Amino acid sequence: MIRPSTRFAPLALVVALFGCGAAPDPLTDELPNMGDFRLGHNIVVADSMQQVPPSRNATAEEWIAILTSEIDRRFGVYEGDRLYHLGIAIDGYALAPPGVPLILNPRSVLVLSVNVWDDAAGVKLHEEPEQIVVLEGASAETAVVGSGIARSREEQMQVLARNAARQIQRWMLDNPEWFSVDPDAPPFRTAPVAGEAVALPPAETPAEDTTTPTPTPAPTTAPRARPVTPAEAIILPVTSATPSIP
Repeated sequence: MIRPSTRFAPLALVVALFGCGAAPDPLTDELPNMGDFRLGHNIVVADSMQQVPPSRNATAEEWIAILTSEIDRRFGVYEGDRLYHLGIAIDGYALAPPGVPLILNPRSVLVLSVNVWDDAAGVKLHEEPEQIVVLEGASAETAVVGSGIARSREEQMQVLARNAARQIQRWMLDNPEWFSVDPDAPPFRTAPVAGEAVALPPAETPAEDTTTPTPTPAPTTAPRARPVTPAEAIILPVTSATPSIP
C-alpha cells in the first residue's frame, strides 16, 4: 500500500499558492530524454485524500482515473530497456469555485506524494515520498474572470493532472543517475514550432477488389475479460524481479 506523506501542506500555504504561477500547456512541451526508463506499474491511490476549501467536489475515483491517464500519456511513450514503477498518493486538492472577477480569483491546486521503484533492483529509489504541489496556473481565459468561471470542474482536473505529470517528470530528472541519462543526449521529442502543422502521411488508396465476396459468418459474442484493479496490478509480474509496492 502506498503511504501518503505526512508533510501535507498547511491550509494557509495551499490557499496562498492559489494565485501564483502561469504554466504553458504541457502538451506543447519538449519531452526530455529519460535514459533507460520504461514505465512499468502506474499505481494511483486516494485513500487519504483531503479536500481543501473553498473547492468544487470531485471523487477519489475521478481523480485516480484522470491522473492515471495523464501519467500514461506522458511516460508511456518512453521505450527504454529498464522498467520503473510509479506509486502516487493523492494527498489533497482544491478545485477553484467561481469567484469575483478582478477581486477574488482563486486557482486550483493538487497535492501528491510520489514514489519510484526500480524493477530489476527491486528497490525504491529514494527514502521518503516526494511531495509535489501542483498549481493550475493562469491562462488568457482565466487571468481576468478566474478559473472557476472560465473552466468547468472537469477541465480544471485535466489541467492539474497534466501539470502533475510534468512536475513528476521534472523531479525524476533531477536525479538523472536513476535512469542512466546521458546529459549530451538529444531530447526524446522536440517542442513543435508555433504555428507549425503536423505533417500526416498521405492516405493510401486501397486497390480495387475484383474477387467475389464470400459471406461473412455472424460474429459470436465472447465474454469480456474482467478488468484488473490497481490492487491486482501491483502483484502482476512485469518481470521476474517485480517488487511488491508497499
